[in-house]
Amino acid sequence: MSADSPYPELKKTHTMAHAGRPWRDYKPPPSGPVWSVINAGNTYWMLIAAIDLGVFDAMEPGVGTSGSDLAVQLDVSQHGLQHLLDCMVTLGFLDQIDSCYELTETSERYLRSDGPASMVSLVKISPGPLDNWIGLSETIRSGKVKNPIDDDIVGFYRPLVSATFPTQYRVATRLGSIMGWARHSGLRVLDLGAGAGPWSAALLEHAKDSMAVINDFSSILELAESSMKSKALWQQCEFRAGSFHEIHIEESCYDMVFLGHICRTEGEKNTKDLVRRAVAGLKPGGKIVVADYFSDNDKRVNAFGVMMGLTMLANTRNGGAVTFEEMYRILAANPIERIRVLEPIGANMVFVGDKT
Repeated sequence: MSADSPYPELKKTHTMAHAGRPWRDYKPPPSGPVWSVINAGNTYWMLIAAIDLGVFDAMEPGVGTSGSDLAVQLDVSQHGLQHLLDCMVTLGFLDQIDSCYELTETSERYLRSDGPASMVSLVKISPGPLDNWIGLSETIRSGKVKNPIDDDIVGFYRPLVSATFPTQYRVATRLGSIMGWARHSGLRVLDLGAGAGPWSAALLEHAKDSMAVINDFSSILELAESSMKSKALWQQCEFRAGSFHEIHIEESCYDMVFLGHICRTEGEKNTKDLVRRAVAGLKPGGKIVVADYFSDNDKRVNAFGVMMGLTMLANTRNGGAVTFEEMYRILAANPIERIRVLEPIGANMVFVGDKT
C-alpha cells in the first residue's frame, strides 16, 4: 500500500492524480472541452479562408466537384485546398461523395454570395476587430475597450449594417406576417438606429400607405436611402440623421417604434433612456418592437446570447449581455402592457409591447 494514501479502501481506484481527494471521480476529466475551444478559433479562420478563396461560389449547387478540378478553377494549391475541403466536410458545409465534394443546403443558402439568405459579409465582420479580441484580457482588467467600434461608424458600422440587412429583413418580414401588418394601412413608424432599414422596409411592404421615419448617423442613412430606393419605398420615408439618444422624437405620434439590435450595445442605463424615449413617441395602443440576441436569465443555457454579450463588451464602450428578464423589466417600467416574446426565425427573438 502506498504510504501517502490515507484511504486504503480506495487503493484500486484512487489514482495519483487524485491522491488524498476521494470525493473526486477516480478518472481525470476529459480535455475535450478545452480542445473544442482551441479549435473554435481555428474553424472560424478555416471558413474565412474558404469564403476568401471563393470555394462555395465556385461550386454549382447539386453538382459534385473533385478537389483537383476545384484547385485548377481557383488557381490554388491542390494539397492545401484538399485539407480545407475536408475540414468543410467535418463542419457540415460540404458533402463528400466518393472523390467529389458538393455544397450542403446550409452552404447553398448562407455561404454563397448569391444565396437567398447570404451571410458571407456577416461572417467576416460579425466578431468585431481582431485586435479587440487579442486585447480582451486588458479590456476586462481595465474596464475600457482600446478601440471601441462606437468610434468607427464608417469603417465598421457601414459594412456591418449592410451585412446584417438580409437576416434582419427576413426576421422583420416574418414578424410582419405573424402580427398581421398587412391588415393595417396608413401607419406611421419610427425606426431608431435603423442601419440600412430592414425593419422599415418590411413594414412598408406589408402595410399599405404607411410611412417611416428612419434614423441613424448620416453616413449610415445613405445605405438606408439606397435600400429604400431599390425597393421603391423611398417616397414613403423621412430620413432623420443623428444619435437616437439626441434626435427629436415627437410625443404620441407613432403607431410603432422599432429598436432593432441596438440595445445590446447600449448598457442598462442607456437602454432604459432609449426605451423611455421610444415609448413617449408612441400613440396610445402603439407598439414597441425590440429585437436582439438575448441571453437566458441565468446566463448559462443560451450560449449564443451569453457570448454575444461578451462580444459587445470586447468591442463597445457600454455593451453587454441583455437577459430576457432585464428587457422585460425595462419595458414594464414604462406604460406598456401585453409584453410578449416572439421568435420569427430561429435564435432571433423579438419583444413586442403595447402602450397603454
